[in-house]
Amino acid sequence: MTALDTRTAPPQRRRRITGWVVIAAVLVAVGIAGSALAGIGQWAEREALDPESAGPTGARALAEVLRDHGVEVVVARDRTSAEAALARGPAVLTMADAPYLSDEALTAVADAATDVVLIDPRSRTLRLLLPGATTHGVGPGAAVPPACELAEAERAGSLSPGAIYAPGPLATSCYPTGGGYGLLVQEDDGRRVAAVDGRALFTNEHLAAEGNAALAVNLLGRHATLVWYLPDIGDSDITDADSSLGELTPPWVSPVIVVLLVAGIAAGIWRGRRFGPLVAERMPVTVRAAETTEGRARLYAHARDALHAADQLRIGALARLSRMLGLGPSASAQEIADAAAARAARDRGAVRRILIDELPRTDADLVALGEDLRALEQSVHAAVRPERNTR
Repeated sequence: MTALDTRTAPPQRRRRITGWVVIAAVLVAVGIAGSALAGIGQWAEREALDPESAGPTGARALAEVLRDHGVEVVVARDRTSAEAALARGPAVLTMADAPYLSDEALTAVADAATDVVLIDPRSRTLRLLLPGATTHGVGPGAAVPPACELAEAERAGSLSPGAIYAPGPLATSCYPTGGGYGLLVQEDDGRRVAAVDGRALFTNEHLAAEGNAALAVNLLGRHATLVWYLPDIGDSDITDADSSLGELTPPWVSPVIVVLLVAGIAAGIWRGRRFGPLVAERMPVTVRAAETTEGRARLYAHARDALHAADQLRIGALARLSRMLGLGPSASAQEIADAAAARAARDRGAVRRILIDELPRTDADLVALGEDLRALEQSVHAAVRPERNTR
């Protein structure tokens, strides 16, 4: 190896190492960004109607209001904790939809409570705990009065329900709107089950509107203890659930997908690599700007396109005038014409005619327009820089 090769080898090796380091850093950054976005989506879903969440869809404000009214709010994130809290004495159980629980488990948890308030019920939950009731869509969004004899709703006053429900035969229905009702309450031997759209009424962003806070306190504060149950997938007792995609595919599919991804990345690096530094290539012909301008002028003359040639003259004149007058690149032709007329103390209409309005039809008209443009530029130049005016 020559002395020159010895001197050039390390920089080449450093470039190769740097290239691999950059590729690895990009892959790591993409992975981190994807994980972060996935985590944000999962957290946004997890905080909905969470009494410990201060986000817009959380319910921390309602939990604090209930505590201020002397209600003990117990947050249960698993079924065991919820059943233990309910066994201590009379308590209100509130929960959203519980898709992870079987019908038997959901009914068992609800039966252990003195009152149940469903704040995000689905069709199955309504069927189990409010027989005959079903979902009925979403209300029109306008505030409506209770229109029922339920004392809690009458004290709360008007509000704007979100989801609405069709009642069963034994339910008391309040807030009629859109063909359904915003609140269903069914009592049986002193035990009450209520259904309301908590996402539209009880979250942090909606609690202060209309009678939302009053209705929430009236429904959830009937007893000294409120058990806020947030069912998790770990509580699931469903054993006959449908198989996942991973369970349905053969065991060799995942390794093959990984190998294909690695092969695709390697192929991209292989085909996208550079073979050394770029080399400046000598152009075969160099065309001067003056020759290009003359050629274009001959084309205009041959086509007798005086109007197009006039446009080119005006474009150049407007650009030069804009620079002389200190106008920005966004200045319009009308603004440049008015500024030039004011600076050169010329008639505004005449300047606009020269720069914009006049339409030359013949070569003589084009020549006259060119002389007018030159004279206008000279007068503006003399007004802007009088010390450079030799005349």
